[in-house]
Amino acid sequence: MSSSDSGGLMSSAGLVRYFDAEDSNTIRMDPRSVVAFGVLFGVLILMLNALFMLGAV
Repeated sequence: MSSSDSGGLMSSAGLVRYFDAEDSNTIRMDPRSVVAFGVLFGVLILMLNALFMLGAV
């Protein structure tokens, strides 16, 4: 091994350090909440589409 071997891949060294550091100021959301919001938003869009197709609005 060479003396400059730092124990990691050179191409991903900066990314590993970037993703290991967590900022306490970020918004934290549960993944289930994101999926539930997506499902509810999809149902809302489908309901609005059905109302417009029937001519109710």
